[in-house]
Amino acid sequence: MPELPEVETIARGLHKRVAGDVIESVWLGSKPQTMKSPPAEIARTLEHTRIAQVRRMGKHIVFELERNGVARVLPTAKGRKRPPALGSKSQWIVHLGMTGRMVVCAPDEGVVKHTHAIVKLASGHELRFIDPRRFGRLSVASDGDFEAGGVEPLEVDKERFVTLFRGRNTPVKSALLNQKLLRGVGNIYADEALFRAGIRPRRRVATIPRAQLEKLYVSVQQVLKEAIALGGSSISDYVDADGEEGFFQLQHRVYGREGESCLVCKTPVKRVVIVGRSSHYCPKCQR
Repeated sequence: MPELPEVETIARGLHKRVAGDVIESVWLGSKPQTMKSPPAEIARTLEHTRIAQVRRMGKHIVFELERNGVARVLPTAKGRKRPPALGSKSQWIVHLGMTGRMVVCAPDEGVVKHTHAIVKLASGHELRFIDPRRFGRLSVASDGDFEAGGVEPLEVDKERFVTLFRGRNTPVKSALLNQKLLRGVGNIYADEALFRAGIRPRRRVATIPRAQLEKLYVSVQQVLKEAIALGGSSISDYVDADGEEGFFQLQHRVYGREGESCLVCKTPVKRVVIVGRSSHYCPKCQR
């Protein structure tokens, strides 16, 4: 599943390509699993809006939409809701799930299988949402107040980070994956941050001294920033808005390296399962 660095990379790429463009029309597929909001509401909210900004919130891509300066849509049929009025703001929220992709295409490019949404833009480009396994979700917030929960790991300060985690009687890996605490951190970057901090994933947070929690804070920040700089990790289906893969997987020190030698001490990397998720660690470097 794309994590914070992958979603950040996609959101930045989309912002460069489509910010300022106007959505002319929306086509939505027939698979209801991909629609968190009703399809008619999604189309009504998106059509004839200007994309003011594309940004990341947790693991979500958020399109900030506005109707300022965009021609009013003709009234809808009796009994149906009208689109938001001029001057209003709304949001299109995309969660990629496990295999979702959000790409910018030319209109003459062939529509691949598992395409669930095509958004036609005034510039002539198309935004397409493709998701073979259909774990991704499309939704809208007409009032523009979508909230992903948790705090942003790249914005939280050290004191707040320590306060969030200190004293919890859960494995530290589980705490890092808890989106109600930090939003956007997933399996890959939790493993990599714990390795740099020298903490085993099964260790109870309550047993970790403050100094080591502060080290974990620094490690989380470093790993996420480095991964963003390299375009994220392409493990399975992940590509950015231009269809390009990331390169941070070449920098993984423990994730996906079960049985391979630790890059620091040469001890074989181990894998354990914590709450149904694989966790990779070095038994010598991490305590």
